[in-house]
Amino acid sequence: MEDAIRKSDVLIEALPYIKRFHNKIAVIKYGGSILGEERIRNNVLEDIVFLSFIGMRVILVHGGGPNISERMRNQGKKSEFIEGMRVTDNETLKLVEEELNKLNAMIVQEISDLGGRVIGFSGKEDRVIQVKKKNAEIDLGLVGEVIDINREILLEKFKKNQILVICPMGIDIKDKVHNVNADEAASWIASALDAEKIVLLTNVRGIMRNSEDPNSFLSSITMQEVKKLIKDDVIQEGMIPKVEACVLAINKGVKKAHIIDARIPHALLLEIFTDSGIGTEILK
Repeated sequence: MEDAIRKSDVLIEALPYIKRFHNKIAVIKYGGSILGEERIRNNVLEDIVFLSFIGMRVILVHGGGPNISERMRNQGKKSEFIEGMRVTDNETLKLVEEELNKLNAMIVQEISDLGGRVIGFSGKEDRVIQVKKKNAEIDLGLVGEVIDINREILLEKFKKNQILVICPMGIDIKDKVHNVNADEAASWIASALDAEKIVLLTNVRGIMRNSEDPNSFLSSITMQEVKKLIKDDVIQEGMIPKVEACVLAINKGVKKAHIIDARIPHALLLEIFTDSGIGTEILK
C-alpha cells in the first residue's frame, strides 16, 4: 500500500508539468558513447515515447562520433579533430553520412517498436539545416556552420508525427552537404521552433564548480553565471560547446536548457516532471 501511495505522489507531482508542457516542443540532443549502450538508449527512448504520449512534440537530434571514428579506424583512416570538430574531407563526409543514417534508422525503429509515431531524416533533406562553410583558422573541410533552419518543413512533419529524429547534416547555398556539430544543430532547431526546452544528454551529471567535489554540483544556473564559469576555467573542454549551445538557444527565445546524465535511468522524466530535477538547468 505504501509503495502504491508513493507512486501516486509521483504522478501528482508530475501533473502540473504535464499540463504546462502539453503540445510544447522539446529538442533533445543525444550522442557520444551513451548512444551506443543499449540499456541507456532504451531508457532514453522510452522517456521520449512517454513525452510524446502525454502530448509533447519531441525532436531528437543525434550525433554518432564514436561510431564514425570506429568506422574510420576499420578503413585505415585517421580521425582528426580541431577544437572538438572533426576535419571532414569528401571521403570522411561519405562515412559520416553512412554511419549517421544507420544510427537514424536504428533509433527510428526502436522508437516505433515502443509505440511512438516517429519519422527520421537528415538535416540536408528539404534544406532543413542550412549552413555555410565553418570559418576557422585551420581549414576543417566540409564542416558547416548553421545559418538557418527550415521551420515550416519541421512543423509540417509534426502534423503526422509526434517525434522527429534528425541527423545533423546541413546543406549550403550551392547544395554542398556539410557535417554539422549536433549540439549546434539542436540549439538552432530549438530556437527556430520557439521550443519550451532544449535538453543535452551527456555522460556527466551536469555543471560542477569543482569536478572533484560532488557537493559542488549546480542544479540551476543563470546565463550570467555560465559566462563567469567559462571565463574562470571552471567550465572546460567538451562541456563548453554544450553550454554555449544552451546559451545560444536561450538567447534566441528557448525557455529553458538542461544538461543531464543519460546514464541515470529515466533521467529525462526525472528532470522534466519532478520539482528537484536531476541535472543542471540553465535559465535566462
